[in-house]
Amino acid sequence: MKKFYITTPIYYVNDKPHLGHSYTTIAADILARYYRSKNKEVFFLTGTDEHGSKIEEAASQKGFSSQEWVDKNVEEFKLLWKRLNISYDDFIRTTEERHIKKVQEVFGKLLKSGDIYKGKYSGWYCVACESYYTDTQIVENKCPDCAKQVERLEEESYFFKLSKYQDALLNYYEKHPEFLQPSWRALEMINFVKSGLKDLSVSRTKVKWGIPVPGDEAHTIYVWFDALLNYFSAAEGKNIWPCDVHFVGKEIFKFHTVIWPAMLMSLGEELPKTVFAHGWWTVNGEKMSKSKGNFVDPHVFIDNYGYDAYRYFVMSQIPFGQDGDFSERSFFEKYNSNLANNLGNLVSRTFSMLEKFSLKGINSEIDKESQLGKLLFDFDKRYSKFIEGIEFNKALEIIWEVINEANKTIDSEKPWNLYKTDKNRLEKVLKNLLFSIEIISKSVLCFMPETSEKLEKIIAERKVTEPLFPRKDNVDR
Repeated sequence: MKKFYITTPIYYVNDKPHLGHSYTTIAADILARYYRSKNKEVFFLTGTDEHGSKIEEAASQKGFSSQEWVDKNVEEFKLLWKRLNISYDDFIRTTEERHIKKVQEVFGKLLKSGDIYKGKYSGWYCVACESYYTDTQIVENKCPDCAKQVERLEEESYFFKLSKYQDALLNYYEKHPEFLQPSWRALEMINFVKSGLKDLSVSRTKVKWGIPVPGDEAHTIYVWFDALLNYFSAAEGKNIWPCDVHFVGKEIFKFHTVIWPAMLMSLGEELPKTVFAHGWWTVNGEKMSKSKGNFVDPHVFIDNYGYDAYRYFVMSQIPFGQDGDFSERSFFEKYNSNLANNLGNLVSRTFSMLEKFSLKGINSEIDKESQLGKLLFDFDKRYSKFIEGIEFNKALEIIWEVINEANKTIDSEKPWNLYKTDKNRLEKVLKNLLFSIEIISKSVLCFMPETSEKLEKIIAERKVTEPLFPRKDNVDR
């Protein structure tokens, strides 16, 4: 059987990874862990985009060669993924021979078919976005996406016949509504394609840091044409294509849902099943930017709160797909409230009572008549629906429904009183609480793998030796 194929975008290595990079990667990891827990074979790909003029510029400014610079920064990404316990199966770099070979092979094939041809490019180019723009798109000589100054370029170029696939793309969108996700982003792409597609310049003569055009090494292949093919070059020799889910940021949704599928149509290959674009993060209400120095460094939060708490926060804070805000104050409050108090106290109280009342040997069981039991009875069905629908915050919400209801059960049933008055009832309540913690342990595996492992150990040993999430002191931010 074909493996379930999940990808992150390949990250541009002109700087260190931050909140945005980690957000997409954690999302992909959650889905990969979920399907593995369902005994499905998964192939989870991440990697780095290492070509283009931005890399050349950054390397030169720092006194490195381009290759030295990307080698150095790639290690930063790999370190963060290790610290976040990202369970990827492959890490692809666009400077690797396997990728270079595939890109040149594809370029040569499309050149031969006539879907790539040589011409002249004249227009505007944004170095920061690695994108071309027409006169009508730019605003006061500035990029419409990042507002930085654009350059006027006129040079010989190879072009991809993107315009040829306009009708085919619109037809595909109509027949495959699952392709453009979340669904409310679809109209923007449909309207963009309907407005008319122009052939895409896919080579440069003034950028040397890139993959040479086969047979014409004065040209290097446009970084986006190169980068998008990573999903395909990593699939070489494996039974994984087509991709099941591409996770991307909304700023690159167009590349993945217009240019990429057109390239695949030109190659006669199947298209990915879903491209899912998440939103952007602000920090304390402001857009993240280098000039403001407000990029969130995940390492700081991993050091202070642990990687599971970081993974939990970024996935619970907003619906996946929408924009959201990050602040240490919100992080701190959610950590103490949801993790230390709600989850931590539930586990601590339940196992303390099992020990105190000499009931460590009882088995878990659902009390279907109780409110807690009703939540537990259809939990798996609801949880699977939300994870498979890439509604991660809703999956976490129903886990916390169980946690909160279990804590309410302790408060309302008062097991310390039942120990004196009704030991049969006491056992029933504790069996239900134990079942709740087993469900929580299994369901948080995708989001908080270390916490899941700790809960499994606690359940097996029937005792808590240290708090799951120690409370943190106040923060001002």
